[in-house]
Amino acid sequence: MTQGDSIDKSLLQTFVPVNALTGDHLDRLLDQQRVAHYEPGQVLFTRGESDAATIYLLKGEVEMEMEGGEKTLVSAGGQASWHPLDHVQPRRATCRAMTNVSVVQFDSSGLDSILAWDQSAGYVILDINSNAAYQDDRHWMIRLLKSKIFYKVPPGNILEIFRRLKPSRYKAGDWVITQGDGADCFYIIKDGMCEVLIKAEGANEPTPVAILEQGQWFGEDALLSGKPRNASIVMATDGVLMSLDRKDFDELLREPIVHTIDFDEAAEKISKGARWLDVRTPDEFEQSHVQTAMNMPLNVLRLKSRLLDPARTYITCCDTGRRSASAAFLLNNAGLDVHVLEGGLSAQATRVKPLLVTD
Repeated sequence: MTQGDSIDKSLLQTFVPVNALTGDHLDRLLDQQRVAHYEPGQVLFTRGESDAATIYLLKGEVEMEMEGGEKTLVSAGGQASWHPLDHVQPRRATCRAMTNVSVVQFDSSGLDSILAWDQSAGYVILDINSNAAYQDDRHWMIRLLKSKIFYKVPPGNILEIFRRLKPSRYKAGDWVITQGDGADCFYIIKDGMCEVLIKAEGANEPTPVAILEQGQWFGEDALLSGKPRNASIVMATDGVLMSLDRKDFDELLREPIVHTIDFDEAAEKISKGARWLDVRTPDEFEQSHVQTAMNMPLNVLRLKSRLLDPARTYITCCDTGRRSASAAFLLNNAGLDVHVLEGGLSAQATRVKPLLVTD
């Protein structure tokens, strides 16, 4: 096997569920790609192996050999290659290159984390656009969801971010932060404009270097790194800034509390009337899903949650549990009784297999 090269965004968008990602999050995933090449006869992975990788076939043909000796060929460009190769941990098959093969690999947890953030943001955007109370704030709130500062925040905490932002009014000429000071919060411009000034070593006065407008933010670098402010910010006009302090930000880095259950407990609840709720994309659901499950993708959860019965218990599932946890948190806040399948469908593959419907 050799590694190297990379693939472009257009090719990445042919894969499921990567094709559900929006532009900014797709760019994040591109940064995590690993392209590998195999010669005929080389093994990509072995049955029983746990490698925590999501692998897509880019070029060539591979053979998948199951435990009973059954063999299946997968060719690049075919419908089967749109989905990850044997997307179960531990692996159910041994995968061997039949020709010269190229694949792209992603860390499964990282991919599901990006999917959870992207689709949770979609949920929040629907909420913002449909809520009259946010009418004057939609521009900066939606733009904030694209800020890299929040990629480390569990997606279930997105709504809490907006609840904790505090507004402050400033006059033109007010200094908001000063270069060299310690960082205690970061800011988003709700109204007005700010000027960025940097004082070079040995200089008497700072030099203006940029203008920031409504919907932009500043101060996050020092908040994340713990280092002093690397620039000064002065109000160029009258305006309103929203701020989030370090204490709140540090608290929001923690995962929200949801109730996780193992497969046996889930099966017991299902036998008593609970229902599976699959929050993956329709393409993922169509390929393989629990027979009695409802498909309610995380990004449209707000629109479809009205179809859920408040008197019934639901068990959310996805690949790794990341999207399920976000869905459970949002639905619990809506007053529904929702639990999360521990580790997701991949981790529970052996137990779930008898219940699956496959394409």
